[in-house]
Amino acid sequence: MNTTQLSPKDIAGTPRRSALDFTAWSPRRASLVAGIALALMAVLAGFGNFGAIVPLVTPGNEAKTAQDISDSAPLFLAGIVSLFIVTILDIVVAGAWYTLFRPVSRGLSAAAAWTRVAFAVVFMVAIGQLVTALTLLDEPAAALHAIEAFTTIWVTGLGLFGLHLLLIGYLAYRSGFMARIFGILLAIAGLGYLADAFGTVLVADFTAVFGRYLFVGEVAMIFWLLIKGRRLN
Repeated sequence: MNTTQLSPKDIAGTPRRSALDFTAWSPRRASLVAGIALALMAVLAGFGNFGAIVPLVTPGNEAKTAQDISDSAPLFLAGIVSLFIVTILDIVVAGAWYTLFRPVSRGLSAAAAWTRVAFAVVFMVAIGQLVTALTLLDEPAAALHAIEAFTTIWVTGLGLFGLHLLLIGYLAYRSGFMARIFGILLAIAGLGYLADAFGTVLVADFTAVFGRYLFVGEVAMIFWLLIKGRRLN
């Protein structure tokens, strides 16, 4: 009689990989995760920047900016938290898109993922300037300077995001499972962010405007991921 005891691992066979292991996701799961994360990012970034940060900042008016933030500190803090969550979702999207486009080119998919992660890190550094501003409200000039630094670091970092979109656009164009127009639109959006980043670095008092009007591909991609992407095998 064989009395050898089997371990739980032997009984269960090969252990299931964690649901957090994005490299094991199916194309369908990767599409849904990316689509949901991007949709959440659009809402959180819109609220964080345009709903909470921008309304409380008066360019060139240090005293008013400090007073408005002080009077609405919970709103300003909510904006900071929202933007920080966006950086986490950026990393989630980087992993999901790596998995989705890995069959097209493993190397370019990895490069695209790492550029997005690098952008997320830069964005975190930028958000840190907003935290600094919140602690310097008794020094209005220093607080406004920190807020301006947030904008400069963020927009400059968008160069990395633009490069990411160029790579993703190329992968989408070559994918075969996605209409080539999506790749073209993503590449155009990427060029817009690159133009904003270079303009911020090279031109005094430059106002970032290109990315603001060339983001159509990003929005279209959300709908594709949630509607068409869920049909992938």
